Amino acid sequence: MVNPLLVLAAVGYANAAYFEKRQATSTTSGSSSSPIPQVFQTSPELFAGPTITGVAPFLAQSNPAPFGPTVSFVPNMPLETAIPIAGNTKNQSIFQLMGQVSPYFPNPDGFGVQEYPLPAGSNISQVHVLHRHGSRYPTTGNNVELFGGRIANATKTGNFSASGVLSFLNTWKYGLGAEILVPVGRQELFDSGVLHAYQYGHLYDPSTKIIARTTTQDRMLKSAEYFMAGFFGLSWTNNATLEVIIEQNGYNDSLAGYFQCNNSNLPVSTGGTNASLVWEGIYLADATNRFKSLVKGYNWTLADTYAAQTLCPYETVAFGYSAFCNLFNFTEWQGFEYSIDLQFNGNNGFQSPTGRAVGIGYQQEIMARLQNHTLNTPNTSANITLDNNTSTFPLNQTLYFDFSHDTNIMAILTAFGLTQFQQYLPPTGPPPSHSLIVSHLEPFGTRLDIEIIKSPQPVPANRSANYTSGPPTTYVHFILNQRTLPLGVSFPACGNRLDGWCEFNTFVGTQNNSLALANYTYACNGKYPAVPYGNVTNGAP
Repeated sequence: MVNPLLVLAAVGYANAAYFEKRQATSTTSGSSSSPIPQVFQTSPELFAGPTITGVAPFLAQSNPAPFGPTVSFVPNMPLETAIPIAGNTKNQSIFQLMGQVSPYFPNPDGFGVQEYPLPAGSNISQVHVLHRHGSRYPTTGNNVELFGGRIANATKTGNFSASGVLSFLNTWKYGLGAEILVPVGRQELFDSGVLHAYQYGHLYDPSTKIIARTTTQDRMLKSAEYFMAGFFGLSWTNNATLEVIIEQNGYNDSLAGYFQCNNSNLPVSTGGTNASLVWEGIYLADATNRFKSLVKGYNWTLADTYAAQTLCPYETVAFGYSAFCNLFNFTEWQGFEYSIDLQFNGNNGFQSPTGRAVGIGYQQEIMARLQNHTLNTPNTSANITLDNNTSTFPLNQTLYFDFSHDTNIMAILTAFGLTQFQQYLPPTGPPPSHSLIVSHLEPFGTRLDIEIIKSPQPVPANRSANYTSGPPTTYVHFILNQRTLPLGVSFPACGNRLDGWCEFNTFVGTQNNSLALANYTYACNGKYPAVPYGNVTNGAP
């Protein structure tokens, strides 16, 4: 039978969430299995969003590798990324310069601190994993879809022709689907589940069944399922129950906080988009002129150039290879990354008036877990119907898995007050160095692991020894895309620790004012004018 406590708790949440249909049901002697009520089922999916499948990949036939008689053949793994790019003297992959549409890779540079092992005798007692979905098709109405429509319409006239490096457009057709995971996106989440099983598998108590949370969007649900299969195996429904929170206008959901934050979807929060447009006009000026000279019967614009560049990552993750990738030189790919850095900075980060507000619901949930209490006040995007009951907001787990979106995770970093990403980014070009590099923060398959570490004595900040004299001490450790986020950089109270940790109570203290700083009600629903990009500096109006 279904756990009666779970069903009783869930019956009141019909408008808030539903549970995984395929979860294993427990039976006792003389009892029979009972189906979970439909409102808790994931098949058929509810509020799944667009689920348009694109053309199937055929890389064995379409792959042009090895790209010339003098180029060494490199097998695709599974994507074809060994594409020669003009000006790439550092042999750096352009697929690590694609912002939030980069296929997953661990942060290659870190965040300014080295990685340290746990001293002998210290233990990770709990981990909170916040995970982005895997690689997907573009969202509906994306600029690449619109570009595909424009090229199709031009071709129908019979006057369109392209030459040189654009000659493939004479026969090219837009073939991408919309919104759902592509094959490598499924792999990214499964592989991450395997990785996290190696990292934290010991924390799972086989006698328990944990609650993991995701949203109703198809790619979100599937990402959670692939992750769970990687972590637990194909019988994961014996180990975890998915709490699937409705992702739709009118429903509170901390994993998609923008739905209930109206101003985050209005021009007051598009400063990053405006800044990016300025930069696109600068770094793509030469490319736009190159392409204009190769096309007849069509008015090629800057928007077409940016869409063509954006098609490279989307077609690559969907089909394995894209002819759009080597249309651009390495400097232009560096420019592409910065265009996305600007967008996230001004739309979702500290330069956005709704940056903190969109992420504050999840920040409040984490702090509630850490301080062992539920949430009872409806003052953020958190779903209080779920969060005020330990059946749907458990407080006794050692493993927590939550699945979210790129812009939401950026807002969560902002809500936590990680000011190392607060730097102003000028729209006229990148500064000599900056920390907010979206491909390092929010690639497909992003994962933020928040570890709680218990030590028998204080661990010295300079890591000169395992311990110093003192009482047992608990620490908080943030890890983003497999590299430590040093909390002392953003919170001086945490100290200048070489390992980036922060003492638990000190970290809790740094978060005490986060809700007030977000100014949620006014930021999301207040009437205030849009201000020029750069005028907002702290993620709130």
